[in-house]
Amino acid sequence: QVQLVESGGGLVQAGGSLRLSCATSGGTLRRYTMGWFRQAPGKEREFVAGISWIGVSTVYADSVKGRATISRDNAEITLYLQMNSLKPEDTAVYYCAARTSLVVVTTAGDYDSWGQGTQVTVSS
Repeated sequence: QVQLVESGGGLVQAGGSLRLSCATSGGTLRRYTMGWFRQAPGKEREFVAGISWIGVSTVYADSVKGRATISRDNAEITLYLQMNSLKPEDTAVYYCAARTSLVVVTTAGDYDSWGQGTQVTVSS
């Protein structure tokens, strides 16, 4: 497993942007396929975006397609999620996750490591 720490959440007005980061401590993300998930109060954790360990393949949930960009840095230490045109329904705790596989999947249970989450609140 890999240790993950998210940052970059906060309060933003509708229409605004945020960039979330997910860093690993004392290691690399090079061998992991990565994903971003979110969980709103009273709702199940849902897939937001994923990127393969080589960075060639990306997958987005329909709810964020065209507004979100997932990326990983060349040093393979940090994962990012750029969110634009934010909506109140984007309000949730955002988690990054890792799995030792080449394939991006959208099921939370298929990821092995999780961060503690960062709160994103979008006001209307």
